[in-house]
Amino acid sequence: MNQRPRVDSTPIPFIDVAAQRRRLGRAVDEAIDRVVDHCQFIQGPEVKAFEGQLAAFCGARHAVSCASGTDALVLVLRARGIGPGDAVICPSFTFCATAEVVVLVGATPVFADVDAETFNLNVASFERAIATAKRQGLKPKAVIPVDLFGLPADLDAINAIAKAEGLYVLDDAAQSFGATIGGRKLGTLAHATATSFFPAKPLGCYGDGGAVLTDDAELVEVLKSLRVHGQGSDKYDNVRIGMTSRLDTIQAAILIEKLKIFTDEIAARDRAARRYSEGLKDIAIVPQVPDDMTSVWAQYTIRLKPGVRDGLAAALKAQGIPTAIYYPIPLHRQGAYRQFPVVDGGLPVSERLASEVISLPMHAYLDEPTQDRIIDAVRNELGRN
Repeated sequence: MNQRPRVDSTPIPFIDVAAQRRRLGRAVDEAIDRVVDHCQFIQGPEVKAFEGQLAAFCGARHAVSCASGTDALVLVLRARGIGPGDAVICPSFTFCATAEVVVLVGATPVFADVDAETFNLNVASFERAIATAKRQGLKPKAVIPVDLFGLPADLDAINAIAKAEGLYVLDDAAQSFGATIGGRKLGTLAHATATSFFPAKPLGCYGDGGAVLTDDAELVEVLKSLRVHGQGSDKYDNVRIGMTSRLDTIQAAILIEKLKIFTDEIAARDRAARRYSEGLKDIAIVPQVPDDMTSVWAQYTIRLKPGVRDGLAAALKAQGIPTAIYYPIPLHRQGAYRQFPVVDGGLPVSERLASEVISLPMHAYLDEPTQDRIIDAVRNELGRN
């Protein structure tokens, strides 16, 4: 009697932080030890050093670190004086932080739709959202395009519209730091760019962290004040209402070591993404990268025909292969955000994508045999449908 071949069900990590840890070896331990030895845990020398290296990496004149990617967005909005009565255009198909920060400063998010191929802010919907805001008696002040899953939004087109309408462009690059448009790195392509160092991000620390990148020296001075309680010339001379949002020195020390290998990791992620696309392009809708852009592949996300996603996720889980859904509910459908304006014409693409997308394991240390196992499992399951 023939026996069915045994399926390898050894668990695969969705993001293999441990593999990177092994590569870095003692470098991170020694970096942490140096901070522990000098005991400057807040705003120690590694923070300034990292800010300089981060700015140099992407070509920005300035980098201001802070406690999280969410805080990076909040700090810029507050520095720009955006608040009650103002509208900020946001895509609905994104993580809640993009709209959350708008509400936190008292402004109103106006939700626009995204492009079905790139998952990023649809330029035509962005234009309509500006008109929607005006009709509702709001003052359009800013747009927060999101570079979802590691791919830049169409910032050239967005910047052109924003300039014509007098809007500030705050790029949400929490998932995309290191990506490029026309050879130019994110961090230099908007008035300000916010990024995150959450551990799962392509450039992640061992806790929370974030940064703002900009060429605007006046903005930098305000950001540095806001992140330390609105401090003026002295810490007891507070000249504005601020907050506590500093990147810990230990996290900066860790990020200095990770930045050294970041370019190599981006290339490895891109190789893995290309292998995925080659192996899956005939059975799923694979992500597309425009010719003039690069992605850092924070996630590798495919689209499926309706009704098969849950079955695929369950089948892969049984074989030790994790998946994730980013994002199952667009923001305008979530309880906290239902009362905010939606672009005229609605958000059909965001709603459709929420029912179609599924993300596969993606990181710089995804070896070919493991990736082939994932591709084969996906193909076998989808081939039954």
